[in-house]
Amino acid sequence: MVSLVLLFVVTLSVILFASSREIRQKNMDMLNRYADQYSMQQKSETAGQSRADSKPENQTGNQPNNQPQNKPENQPPEDKPDYELSTFYSVTFSSDGNVLSVFDGEKTIYSNDELTTLARQILDEGHPSGRKDNLSYVTRQKDGYTLVAFMDNTVSEGGLRTMMRNVLIVGGASIVVLFFISVFLAGRIIRPLEENDTKQKQFISNASHELKTPISVIGVNAEILSRELGKNEWLSNIQYENNRMGELVEQLLELSSAENKEVSMEELDFSHVVTGEVLAFETLAFERGKTLQSTIEKEITLTGNQNQLTQVVAVLLDNAMRHTTGNQIDLILQKRAHNAVLSVTNDGEEIPPEKLEHLFDRFYRVDEARNSEDHHYGLGLSIAKAIVEKHGGSIEVSCSGGKVTFTVLLPIRLVKHHF
Repeated sequence: MVSLVLLFVVTLSVILFASSREIRQKNMDMLNRYADQYSMQQKSETAGQSRADSKPENQTGNQPNNQPQNKPENQPPEDKPDYELSTFYSVTFSSDGNVLSVFDGEKTIYSNDELTTLARQILDEGHPSGRKDNLSYVTRQKDGYTLVAFMDNTVSEGGLRTMMRNVLIVGGASIVVLFFISVFLAGRIIRPLEENDTKQKQFISNASHELKTPISVIGVNAEILSRELGKNEWLSNIQYENNRMGELVEQLLELSSAENKEVSMEELDFSHVVTGEVLAFETLAFERGKTLQSTIEKEITLTGNQNQLTQVVAVLLDNAMRHTTGNQIDLILQKRAHNAVLSVTNDGEEIPPEKLEHLFDRFYRVDEARNSEDHHYGLGLSIAKAIVEKHGGSIEVSCSGGKVTFTVLLPIRLVKHHF
C-alpha cells in the first residue's frame, strides 16, 4: 500500500511539473509573439476605438485617455475576478524613462499606475523575461521606445490547479478502492496456498510419526535375524536402508518441530552456545585435515531456545565441513546494533544465483545427482531457517570470490516469552 501511494504521489508530481512547465512555456511563446508584433500606434488606435465604443452618448471626451475610470489601485491579485482579466498588457517608455503609453485592455484588473510601477521595477532589475506574481513579462527595445509586455496566467494556471485537484481526489479515491479490492483478491488467492502448505506440513509430521514404529520394528527384527543367520549381504542392505530411512524420519520430525512446535524462550549467553559447538567441531575438522577458525565476541546475550540455537550452529558448521573445497572454515560472531550476527564461511565452487535462492528449500541440493552415501537429505538448512525465523531473525547466503557465506541475524531481546 505504501509503495502504491508513493507511486501515485510521484506520478502526480511528474504530471503537475510537466503540465505547469508546458503551460508556462506556451504562455511565454505567446507573449514573445505579442511583443514581437507590438505596434504602439496600432495599440493607441485600438484603445481609442475601444473607449469610443464603450463611452455613453451623453459623456464628453474630457476623460484622460490613459486612466480608465473606477480602477482600484490596491486590489490584491487573488481578489481579481477571472472574467475581467485581459490576457495582455503593455507599457512603453521613451529613451529618457517617461511613460509613452499604457495598454490595459480597458479592464479594471490592473490600473495604469500598477502596470507602470511594475514595468519600472522590471526595467530596474534588468531581466529580459520572467514572472511577477501571476504575470509573465518580456522586455523589448523597439524603434525609439522600450516595451514591457505582460501576460496574465491566472486563468490558465487556475485551470491547471483545478485539473490537479480533480486528479488528486479521483486518484486518491481510486487508490482506496484498489487497496480494498487487492486485499480481497489477495486473500482469495493466498488462502488456498496457505491451507495447502499447512496441510503439507501436517502430512509430513503425521507420516513421520507413523513411520517411526515400523522402522523401529524392521530394525529390531533385522538385528535378531543377523544374530541367527550371521553375516548376510541382503540383510545388511536391509539394515543400511532402514537406518537411512530412520535418519530421514528424524530430520522430518525436527523440521516439523522447528516450524510448528511451541518452545520455551529464555535469556541465554549465545556466545557460550556458539563456543560449545565450535569446540565440538574443531576435533572433527582436525580429523578431516581442516582448520576451524573462530572469532567470537563475548557475552552476547539474547532470548531464545538453547537447544534450537545450538542446532542452527551445528547445521551451519556441518554444512561448511561437508561442502568446503579448501582446508579452512571461518566462523565469526559479533554484535551489530541490536542483533547478534553469526557468519560461517567456507571455500566453495561458485553457486549460480538461481540456485542460491533455493538452498533453504526442503530436500534441495545444489548437486542434482544425489549422493546417498553422506546420509543428508537437504533438510538441514530448512531446519536452520525455520528455527531462525521462529526466533524473529533472518538467514541468508552469499557467494563471491570462491567463498560461500551463511549469515544469521538474531534480535537481542531480553524478555522471556513463549512461541
